[in-house]
Formats: sequence, C-alpha cells, structure tokens
Amino acid sequence: MPMRVLGIDFTSAPRRGKPITCLDCLLADGILQAGPLAEMTRFEQFEQTLRVPGPWIAGIDFPFGQSRKFIENMGWPRTWAGYVARVQRLGRQGFCDALNAYRARRAYGDKEHKRKTDQAAGSISPQKLYGVPVALMFFEGAGRLRAAGVTIPYLQVGDPNRIVVEAYPGVFARQLIGRRAYKSDTKKKQSDSQRESRRALLAKITGGAVEDALGFAVEAPTELADDPSGDQLDALLCAIQAAWAWNLPFCSVFYPMIYRFRLCASLAVSSSLAGQSDCIAGQRRAFRRRASKSSGHALWWTI
Repeated sequence: MPMRVLGIDFTSAPRRGKPITCLDCLLADGILQAGPLAEMTRFEQFEQTLRVPGPWIAGIDFPFGQSRKFIENMGWPRTWAGYVARVQRLGRQGFCDALNAYRARRAYGDKEHKRKTDQAAGSISPQKLYGVPVALMFFEGAGRLRAAGVTIPYLQVGDPNRIVVEAYPGVFARQLIGRRAYKSDTKKKQSDSQRESRRALLAKITGGAVEDALGFAVEAPTELADDPSGDQLDALLCAIQAAWAWNLPFCSVFYPMIYRFRLCASLAVSSSLAGQSDCIAGQRRAFRRRASKSSGHALWWTI
C-alpha cells in the first residue's frame, strides 16, 4: 500500500530567507518518489501541515527531547509530555534563561549534555543555544508536536495515521560523502565545492546507495541540489529516514531512530528485516493497536 512520507527541515525562526522546508514524497513498490516542495515562512503553516489528515509519516530535523541527565538535574517532570509542557510555560526567553543559568553553575565540560542518540549520531547537545540553536528548535517544535496530537513512538499516543519521527540528515550524508561540506546558510561561505558535494550526495541517493542500504530506491529531481542552503536536500534525507522507519517491524520502530539508523544503514536493513515471517503490514496494524493501549509514559528520546 502506498504511503505518504514527509521530509521536513525545521528552523526555530521561519522566514522568507530561511523557511521550514517540506518535501512531500510517496513510498510505493519499493520506491520513494519526491513530490512537491513547500516552504513555510510561518509556524502556522507548519502547524497546519501536522494536522493534515493521514495516513502519513514525517521525519523532522530537530531534537524532540532533552537528555535525561539535564531533565533530572533540573527537577522537571520525567515524562516527555510533562517536561515539554513545563518548557512551554517558561516561554522562549524563560527557557533560554534556564539553559544559561544551568550552564553557568556547571563545571567546564559538563555544561551541556547529549542524549545517547546524539552520541551515536555525532550530533550536538539539544541544550545548544548558539551556533546552530537546536535548543530553540526543540522549544518551537516539541510543543507543536504535542499540541498537534500526532503519534510519536514511545513519546506520544496520538492519531495513529499521523506519525512523526525525529530525523537527522547529517548522519546519512556523512555515510555517503564523508564529512565534505555541502551547505551553508551564509552566502559568503557558499562555494562551488559545496555545490559539487550536493550533486555528489544526490547522485548517490538516487544512484542506488539508499536501495543497497535500506531496501528502497529514491527518485528525486536534480534541482534539489541547487539550493546552497542544503535545506531541500536535507528535507529529502529526512524523508528517506522516515520511509526507513515506516518499513521497520513494530518492535524495531520503537528504538531511537537515529541510533538504529546509523547501525542498520550499513547492515542492509532490507535483507536483515524483510525475511521475517510477520509481514510489515501486520506489524503496522500491531503498532496501531498497541499504541492505542499504551500509557505514553516513555522517555524514548530522553536517554
């Protein structure tokens, strides 16, 4: 059965020059086909996208949670819904003040903490306010996911036809082209070498690298590599990770996606999982049945 797959490259301050980028894809017959591209300059557009009736699955590029160490040290509720609600009550500036105050009283080297999935993927701490402000992305994104009533495996039991998973484009990009720079939001830093890296990355994605690793092919226009910010290409990578998650049996879907993605991409997921006797469709039905009975009491991303 075809499945709609959304890849969303997120930002904490959407605007004309830096929109939230959403690539609408279709997964069918072993092919993920890239479709329309939407650029959202207002959070209201993102909220509307989350409320579009399913079935669909979306991979979104921002940290859905904070580290367990940080949550426990702050004395915040230990459920995802609980501490996200607490953060929302603080407000954006209040959350920033709380992070800065926490950093100020911690010893050097122990000011910002990573989740285990950040450690595995090589991503920065979700407490980071400067440089790439992923803490602000968490603030702006997590509350909206909670309010939209989507299902987030092991975090939130919501509409089973609207499923959202955390994606991280960099982890797969590094597997395909190493640590070659392929994007920049600063015009002065955008270069011909980055453009060539984007073209090389897209060529590998559409040339069979994804099919070899994850069991499905990708069809996407070459124009996605023309965006010097890399947001359009990152949206495609988010969609690839979401499609991979959708193809996992129930028991594997509930593992932290980025952590297992890094491990499984090199282990030919298609061969290691597709041979199991239970069909994927049955596992998806089991996912929905079990999700409806779950308490939603997990710290899936808070580890």
